[in-house]
Amino acid sequence: MNRVFLGLFGVAFAVAAWHQLTDAPPIPLADGTVPLTAMESLSKDMMAGAKGAVDLAIGLIGPMTLFLGLMKVAEAGGLMAILGNALRPLLVLVFPRVPAHHPAMGAMVLNFSANALGLGNAATPFGIRAMNELQKLNRHKDTATNAMITFLAINMSHITLLPTGVIGVRAAMGSNDPAGVLPTTLFATACSATTAIILSLLASRWTEDPGAQDDDSVDAEAAQSVPWPLWQSLAVLGGIMICIPLTVTFGKVMSPWMIPIIAMLLLGFGAARGVPVYEAFVEGAKDGFQVAIRITPFVVGILTAVAMFKSSGALSLFTAAVGPLTAPLGLPAEALPMVIIRPLSGSGALAVMMGIMQEHGVDSYVGYLVGTINGCTETIFYTMAVYFGAVGIQKTRHLLAIALFAELGGVIGAVIATKTYLGLWGG
Repeated sequence: MNRVFLGLFGVAFAVAAWHQLTDAPPIPLADGTVPLTAMESLSKDMMAGAKGAVDLAIGLIGPMTLFLGLMKVAEAGGLMAILGNALRPLLVLVFPRVPAHHPAMGAMVLNFSANALGLGNAATPFGIRAMNELQKLNRHKDTATNAMITFLAINMSHITLLPTGVIGVRAAMGSNDPAGVLPTTLFATACSATTAIILSLLASRWTEDPGAQDDDSVDAEAAQSVPWPLWQSLAVLGGIMICIPLTVTFGKVMSPWMIPIIAMLLLGFGAARGVPVYEAFVEGAKDGFQVAIRITPFVVGILTAVAMFKSSGALSLFTAAVGPLTAPLGLPAEALPMVIIRPLSGSGALAVMMGIMQEHGVDSYVGYLVGTINGCTETIFYTMAVYFGAVGIQKTRHLLAIALFAELGGVIGAVIATKTYLGLWGG
């Protein structure tokens, strides 16, 4: 992240300085105002980016406090251990160094589930809780463990069952088939998630895990857990698989109900297990407030750098240079801004997607493609800043490379799925 942060600032400054020195002086407009020079624009957007980052971090305080409070109620009732043991056959393959009964397992399950259902407000606090639990297993508190890297790589592959946001945008823009991105997004997100999991497991096998506990301590903790019979685990997995077609079929109807239902289920579970729900909620909510404040410097740094990169014109230069190379591969230059902005800024990517759809047609190949890319990729740098900032991790090791390759896998999957869905392979 040090190189990425410095690179974004350095490239933005260099491009803006070049424009400042070579562009003609701005001509006053009809109303007498004078357009900003390149450096003036860069300075303005730099300050605006920092302010927007603080506003975003403050906006996270409410959802973070609420959902981490709910998570504390569920944890006190033992839900995290139940989820971890229920999905043990799958989780032990992906996270072999994390005890199956550990609360991190249940928190990761909830994070993946919330992300898959498009519940971003719930997914982030669940993920923060998972990172806090994984940090308890970390011997070197400033270095990411393999389990953290695998978890965040899967998280940033943006597993999506129902891209409600993109479908809503397409409907608002007059698409003849608003839900047409559903099958393409399902295929593309499967490609990005598979890429993330495979690369994470390979990296875990080939690299030493500097932060993980010794095998003896992990085995001792794992021995305390009571594994579920295989048939019970398969029944839970089968229930999850059944939810997928139900989500696809009734997603629009279910969407308004999901967050209230999650809150009631977590509180009801805690109450049924004899947990003093209000006291437990307040205890977890305190943690949520502190986490939201702690991540602010990390968010300000990365979002300010992103704002400078866009404002300087560096993004436009890159698109113009790379577009002719990617167009023959099914990725036209018109779609490249979406590929570049998506890992940098979620709101920026949404604006870029809508602009491309408006210019080229929401039901055009490019319109379908950018909608699918938005649904199968994630804001990589923001996610890393938030999750690692919450636990004080500074050395991210190989996570960024894995996340970028996972995004590439999603983009390739988006091209394949979109061409197939629209029947464009023949011409």
